Amino acid sequence: MSGEAKEVAGSVSNRAPSQAESTQWFTNPAEGVITAFRYSSAYLAVIAMVQVLLVTTALSLETTLAPAVVGLVTFAVYVGDRIADADTDATTNPERTAFIKRYERVLQHAVSLSYGLAIALAVLGGPVALAITLLPGVFWILYASEWLPSVTSHFRRLKDVLLVNSFVVAFAWALTLTVLPLAFADAPFTPAAAVMFVYFFLGIFVNVEIPNVRDAAGDSEIGVETLPVVLGVHRTRHVLLGIDAFTASVLVAAAVTGVLDAMFVGALLLGLAFSLTVTSLVGRTTKEELLTVAAESEYVVVALALVPFAL
Repeated sequence: MSGEAKEVAGSVSNRAPSQAESTQWFTNPAEGVITAFRYSSAYLAVIAMVQVLLVTTALSLETTLAPAVVGLVTFAVYVGDRIADADTDATTNPERTAFIKRYERVLQHAVSLSYGLAIALAVLGGPVALAITLLPGVFWILYASEWLPSVTSHFRRLKDVLLVNSFVVAFAWALTLTVLPLAFADAPFTPAAAVMFVYFFLGIFVNVEIPNVRDAAGDSEIGVETLPVVLGVHRTRHVLLGIDAFTASVLVAAAVTGVLDAMFVGALLLGLAFSLTVTSLVGRTTKEELLTVAAESEYVVVALALVPFAL
């Protein structure tokens, strides 16, 4: 998740919040809603729904249940991951860990209900939609589960292996975001769909590595290999900026060749400019969690840029 210690987010306090600190979240109902939205994964579910709507717009697909299914799956997978990693995240993200542990039973039920409902809705989209809906859950088991080491000591969690961790997350979500709306609409996989897959894959890869900067110290202690752990923060920032720049070149090429609508690509590039700005701050701010949320909000920026054209 060196000598660049000033940049590394290892300055986070190791002290977990006291009971009084954790209960103060809910002294104000509005504050409680915001906290739950932030520390669960509800905001990620909303962003995932926006991403599917972007695919629907880019490929001129009919509106289907795909956004709702992806939102439910995203919520279930990320809450499940946060429950599973609560102990190891206690150092790097103590407030979120306190929230997860306090409401663990409720969140476990929410995970089951969310994924169950997603599967029920996916059945309506046919076998391909159902298979794609199951994919993130399967990948999460491979990514974060400890069952592989129990089979043989030669295996490690994919989550602990350099680049494999980010690649698995980026591939699983990019495939889900791109193919599920196609499956629901019974539409073919086109060159435009391929561009959207690459766009999401590269963007999600960057967004996975940004919070790894904050978690670098904790990840190093528990043997998780991420770019910040292996390369350091400075080099990681340059790698991520390079990926964003390459993404921009792919989008420009798609617009020039007519694979994607130029106006739509313009909105994607605006979101990418926002991403470049956020990425340039990696290791240069103490607001690591805010930086993570900002990076994930790139797709909301794109959607807002498209709103005037939809009116």
